[in-house]
Amino acid sequence: MVNFIIASHGEFASGIKMSGQMIFGEQENVEVVTFMPNEGPDDLREKYLHAINQFEGGLDSQILFLVDLWGGSPFNQANLIVAEHPENMALISGLNLPMLVEAYGARFTKEHAIEIAQDLVPIARDGVKSIPEAEDAKKTPVKAGGNSGLKEGKMKINLVRIDTRLLHGQVATAWTPDSKANRIIVVSDNVAKDDMRKNLIIQAAPNGISANVVPVDKMIEVINDNRMGGVEAFLLFENPEDALRAIEGGVPIDTINVGSMAHSAGKTMVNKVLSMDQTDVQTFEKMRDMGVKFDVRKVPSDSKVDLFELIKKAHVK
Repeated sequence: MVNFIIASHGEFASGIKMSGQMIFGEQENVEVVTFMPNEGPDDLREKYLHAINQFEGGLDSQILFLVDLWGGSPFNQANLIVAEHPENMALISGLNLPMLVEAYGARFTKEHAIEIAQDLVPIARDGVKSIPEAEDAKKTPVKAGGNSGLKEGKMKINLVRIDTRLLHGQVATAWTPDSKANRIIVVSDNVAKDDMRKNLIIQAAPNGISANVVPVDKMIEVINDNRMGGVEAFLLFENPEDALRAIEGGVPIDTINVGSMAHSAGKTMVNKVLSMDQTDVQTFEKMRDMGVKFDVRKVPSDSKVDLFELIKKAHVK
């Protein structure tokens, strides 16, 4: 039997599992993984591995991940695991109740996760209807990268964000539309050298938006390229140190949205989503002294918070 892992932001996965049981009855070999606001990618991966270990055969068993949002953290971490085990694991996003109920039924006739995943896409789509039905409901979606053609001139930077998770659900669905950018550029030496992470980021780009991953030095080079006039960019950095290097290299950044910095050993939590040490603080201070302003918000609708007030109150060591 194919094992299922239902995963989501918050408690949605728990709720939809309960709903599925009301319709289809109690199910075996189904684990729930929830991604909570105070958790980071490493926490999520640990939860996935714990869930996998509940199945007979563990990593070698047939496993289908059913996740809520394409490009979100539950998707990204599951995709990394699936990429390591492509022969016996599969992933589908856009989780809804028709998809889940159909998946339960498919386990009686199909023995492989990939088979079930491929069959679920049309079922999930057919479950989305309106009353009255829209005339244009069957329009073909715009392909990614359709509006970022190049022309003479320099790149325009619409938004800069520091986010350990880089391109994930909040960035794709909230910050990208808010930025009005037509290209997302992840600026990271580490990610640029990691083909798997690079491909995941390109896959996670919102519909109609191009995504690129470049090392810091390449970003410094590109900003002076006079063939990038059609690009309105949303720059994503993993950490403040990379952002400082870019600024010192001539990338014109005057404001940075500080969104998420994952907790790790030796770092202090300054709020629910920001964790930093003295190196990070000193980096922010250098950028401040260079005239950079900081906008601390997780999503666009949040109220702005003073970064250095947070640091002061947290007594970062």
